[in-house]
Amino acid sequence: MLPAAYRPAPDSTNTQGPFLVLEGVSGVGKSTLATLLASRMSATSLHTLADPHSNWSTVANEQLRALPQLAFYISGLLHASDLIRQAMLSGPVVADRYLSSVSACHAAVHNLGTADVASLLTPFLPYLVVPDTTFYLTCSEVTLRKRLAHKPDIKKDDTDLFDVSGRYRRLLENFERVAADDPTGVRLPTDELSPDQLADEIVAHLEAG
Repeated sequence: MLPAAYRPAPDSTNTQGPFLVLEGVSGVGKSTLATLLASRMSATSLHTLADPHSNWSTVANEQLRALPQLAFYISGLLHASDLIRQAMLSGPVVADRYLSSVSACHAAVHNLGTADVASLLTPFLPYLVVPDTTFYLTCSEVTLRKRLAHKPDIKKDDTDLFDVSGRYRRLLENFERVAADDPTGVRLPTDELSPDQLADEIVAHLEAG
């Protein structure tokens, strides 16, 4: 049992969920879809990392070695879970990235196995809100390159995807591994679907569930 000061708050037993997560490589369409779903579902949309961590991420990525960098991202996850618990008291929540991205992306950047990262995340799992469903968005490399070419807010993560040798392949493999081990996971190919059509599929899946 955690000391009182370390226990999750607020009490999330009376949530108005669901809580769903969108995962996948940079540029696959998570942010666009999160905004659309939030509007359709009258949901809170959250990016992990949320503020204030998002303002520190460049420094963390450029100046911290692997272990302190992972600690920074774990801190971001714990903070995001606090925000999610609070938001779920009033309605659904849609998260753009969450636990799986920390495992898949950190492992890819530092040439680690996802199991190595997962072992360090394990002690913190009881604190994290568990998603009702995690949608793993996928697309072909051709489609992804086209989407990145039209992405208005290109970041280093986006350019590194193909500029850093092996990064794209490692990310795909890592997301496949974490998705296979995720009991909340649903794979969602996006090549032939518009954002509105993807939102239709997700809402239909949630309603069926």
